Amino acid sequence: MITIHHLNNSRSQRVLWLLEELGVAYEVKRYERTKDMQAPKELKQIHPLGKSPVLTEDGRTIAETGAIVEYILARYGNGRLMPAEGTDDYWNARHFLHYAEGSAMPPLFLILILQMIPERAPFFIRPILKTSLAKVDAMLVRPQIALHLDHWEKAIGDSGWFAGPELSIADIMMSFPVEAAAHRFGYDDRPKLRDFLLRIHDRPAYRRGLKRGGPYAYA
Repeated sequence: MITIHHLNNSRSQRVLWLLEELGVAYEVKRYERTKDMQAPKELKQIHPLGKSPVLTEDGRTIAETGAIVEYILARYGNGRLMPAEGTDDYWNARHFLHYAEGSAMPPLFLILILQMIPERAPFFIRPILKTSLAKVDAMLVRPQIALHLDHWEKAIGDSGWFAGPELSIADIMMSFPVEAAAHRFGYDDRPKLRDFLLRIHDRPAYRRGLKRGGPYAYA
């Protein structure tokens, strides 16, 4: 049976949702973040990087969300949640499967880092850091994030999904960056993204995965 080594408030929630959508039996081994929001050292006993998610099954250990998703689809998908091979929807799904981690998350993570640095700095240099990093945020990071959000809103199109007329792996992979961006910026001016979130949050499989994974914040 599949075991998902799952960190609270993390991207691995998508893997649980995927398994629930496919109806695949699995176990969850939960890990809690430390006070500094890092993964606990116990995860290094599962994989050298000590990150989550990690999938273990039949003596095999797989890390990285994209690789885990591809493994699950290849072994248990039977063509589900992936558009017909060779179609435009298929290649869009492949794009978003890898784009979610490769391009979408880095600027969102950078925003978090820019906010954390002044908070953890000595008191007397916090004002200087806040001013300097606010300029980096405004000049470099925010324009990049706006570019990505525009890409998402346009990609959803009329269907309401990222790759075709129904839910696919593209939507599951994109759920975390879309949720993280909504948490930080909101979608008052992006109705398609706002509706996308309402739709996925209403899915029974999403809710079951959330119950299995435990508390979930889009940090």
